[in-house]
Amino acid sequence: MTRRFFTALLSIVLLICPLLSPPPLRAGNNISILKTDTSVRFPVELIFHLEAESPVEITSARLLYQVHKMNYAPIVSEGWAVFSPSASIKVSWSWDMRRASLPPGAEITYWWVIEDSVGNKTSSCPVRICFNDTRYEWQSLQEDNLTLFWYQGNETFGKELLSSCTQGLVRLTENIGARSQDPIRIYVYASAAELQKAMIFPQEWTGGVAFTEFGIVAIGISQENTDWGRKALVHELTHLVVHQATFSPYGKLPTWLDEGLAVYNEGAFSPTHRYWLEKAISDDRLISVRSLASPFSADPEKAYISYAQSRSLVAYLLDNYGQASMLCLLELFKQGNTTDEALKAIYGLDTDKLDQEWQRSLAAEETPAL
Repeated sequence: MTRRFFTALLSIVLLICPLLSPPPLRAGNNISILKTDTSVRFPVELIFHLEAESPVEITSARLLYQVHKMNYAPIVSEGWAVFSPSASIKVSWSWDMRRASLPPGAEITYWWVIEDSVGNKTSSCPVRICFNDTRYEWQSLQEDNLTLFWYQGNETFGKELLSSCTQGLVRLTENIGARSQDPIRIYVYASAAELQKAMIFPQEWTGGVAFTEFGIVAIGISQENTDWGRKALVHELTHLVVHQATFSPYGKLPTWLDEGLAVYNEGAFSPTHRYWLEKAISDDRLISVRSLASPFSADPEKAYISYAQSRSLVAYLLDNYGQASMLCLLELFKQGNTTDEALKAIYGLDTDKLDQEWQRSLAAEETPAL
């Protein structure tokens, strides 16, 4: 385990990226690129700057950039600097994050393509940058491919959170056989309010977010609320790993399975979830499993019941059919099977039959299956 301290910088750190090669220079090209850099107003704006000169007028400066995240195919985007043709230019292009926001720690590779009035064209070297939240002095701890960043609290605070994360990843591998294949970065803000200030258009209830395509978790954890924070971190990490295991263009998991795995991997069934499940059973208010395939209700009571049911459903499948079957189920979703197709292939049950069998197991016990 290593420890590093990061001091807030006035601009984003630039790293040369060897993965992308600029187009070849045109013969006789006299365009000179004097400077390229970036500046940031986190979280709302990332600005790319260019200085260049030529013996004749420069007529266009086009920024090309690639966001590093899970994609079905490489995507290169572009932006055009607006300026009057001149032999010497200082231009910029601004990425407004209100249109397509990035999480803290997202990585981007960019380069400029410049053309003059006689058709000469050249490209700057590709540069890889990290969209860091430079408002804070971040500390970090790393273990294997997991890195935890935080800025408030001592080393013990960071170690406790990192330990919970690594234990959660081990538990996830033991429970369903899935493991993280890609680096994961976690950014711990000192409160939910400070987390929300780091986001574009956050929901007022947002306390933690898994940016699954980026392999990044951002969460607000105060030093007084570490018990909740440890479970919440494991919850969001589970979403990341499950997303990696099932990533494909063909379909997605039903919400009850995605959320059920995340709650199950937190550890023992919480008293809160136990209460709502038992109450739903006694009041005959269980939500159908088919309904739980869609996003959960925003109503707090229905949401609690949905999470509790989903956790119990996942426990039922793991207890009765084992880890290997769950991993096979996830693989079928990755291949594009529908929920009913995948359930029938692995368990011999469609959604409605699973609902019946699961509820029958609850009725047969004095307390819900945990």
